[in-house]
Amino acid sequence: MSRVLVTGANRGIGAACALAFARQGARVALADIRLPQDTAAAAEAAGAAEVVSLSCDVSDAASVAALGASIDATFGGLDVLVHCAGIIHEAPLLETPVADFDRVIGVNLRGSFLIGQMAIGRMTGSADAPARAILIASDMAYYGRETFSPYVASKHGVLGLVRSWAKEFAPRVLVNAICPGPIDTEMLGAANMSAEWRARELAIPLARFGQPEEMAALAVFLAGDGGRYFTGQGIGPNGGSIMP
Repeated sequence: MSRVLVTGANRGIGAACALAFARQGARVALADIRLPQDTAAAAEAAGAAEVVSLSCDVSDAASVAALGASIDATFGGLDVLVHCAGIIHEAPLLETPVADFDRVIGVNLRGSFLIGQMAIGRMTGSADAPARAILIASDMAYYGRETFSPYVASKHGVLGLVRSWAKEFAPRVLVNAICPGPIDTEMLGAANMSAEWRARELAIPLARFGQPEEMAALAVFLAGDGGRYFTGQGIGPNGGSIMP
């Protein structure tokens, strides 16, 4: 039975991934800066073999180390990481305080480094049965976007981690990124993005926001037998926002 860690599990893509793996009968550890109790209850109802709900600040090394110790005590290792924890910030460069830049980089890039280091260190995959590390990046990592420079930089950095780790740990751990386009989550809400930018997000060929469940379906695919020949990739379920 797969042992899966999902970060950012309280909402959005993270919550959808938690439920998707629960429906596969996985043992799931759910982590978020606030204890993801609601998602844990839903995962249990969805059929998870075991559910552990944990609090973690992914930008804090001590908090991530404590998360690792909890996983050791409960699961004794990991087979799959789905790292969804992240934040977004919109502001013109000349109006962006260094503290806001540090916060976005701290959660999105430092957090990916810390979580990846912790999780991959607990994976015991082999060439015949590789473990999987899946990180959430963004389509913006490819095309950039004005007034989102800290976010774009952080997600571009995530792709760098993925490509480096894919080479370092092949063939026993397969490391990939999911690079979503505009997804219907709180991150696209008025608290994070202006109405103008929301409208621009819809100016893509499919002319709609993606759903978190569509991202979760890809994560399940990458973690399964169908994903055995993928590593070092940034895969874009994006409605046509970018066509690399």
